[in-house]
Amino acid sequence: MISDITIGQYFPGKSVVHRLDARIKIILTMAVIVSLFICKNFISLAFAVLCAAVIVAVSGIPFKTVLKSIKPLVLIILLTAILNLFYGTGEPLFTIGSIKITKDGIYSAVFMAVRIIVLIVEGSMLTYTTSPTDLTDAIERLFKPLKYIKIDVHTLAMIMTIALRFIPTLIEEIDKITAAQKSRGADMESGNIIKRIKALIPIIIPLFVSSFRCASDLAYAMECRCYRGGEGRTKMKVLKMGARDYAAIAAVSAYIALLIYFNTLMAAVI
Repeated sequence: MISDITIGQYFPGKSVVHRLDARIKIILTMAVIVSLFICKNFISLAFAVLCAAVIVAVSGIPFKTVLKSIKPLVLIILLTAILNLFYGTGEPLFTIGSIKITKDGIYSAVFMAVRIIVLIVEGSMLTYTTSPTDLTDAIERLFKPLKYIKIDVHTLAMIMTIALRFIPTLIEEIDKITAAQKSRGADMESGNIIKRIKALIPIIIPLFVSSFRCASDLAYAMECRCYRGGEGRTKMKVLKMGARDYAAIAAVSAYIALLIYFNTLMAAVI
């Protein structure tokens, strides 16, 4: 399960999505994620699913890889769906004790599950198609107005990117530590929940030690390269918007407009 987590990973490519300006990708990703909450019916949600599938196909990222980003969160998705299942209104289809399950509850459960899955996929595409360097530069440029209130934007952007970049490294480290502990006879899969939590201690402690060691090595490496923050630094790659970026903005704007239209159309029919 741990090895299936792909958050923070970057998959190099030459697709249109990869070549978009990182600033535009961040803004459009936020816009697309927020627009998911505009969806009020299955017509608009189906359109959102279709558009998410098109983005994945255009990016060239294998669907199998994208599905891996969903797998670790299946439990959360199921829990959310189950909670929504019991809060429906209307005539109950069947009753389990004092719990009533209605048609509205089933509708709400499926709707929320699909919405969360699309949200995860669309959010993952940002890191899949954007290198850590471009992501840092884009965040720094977007947060530039914060400099006027004396916030060190470069350091903030660097911290956020490093934290995101180290997720795959920590996941790999967890796999190594787990394998090492199992080879020593550690039992992490049997017993009740309390025993399983206690069995994680031999993993958590070495993980913390390894994390601090990695952080120290990174700091030392940055000092050796005379890193002194963003003041006065130049950019090897200057971010510039091109025709494809304006086309992406137009496409997302049309997408949001169509979502609103589908909601309005279904509301009028009902």
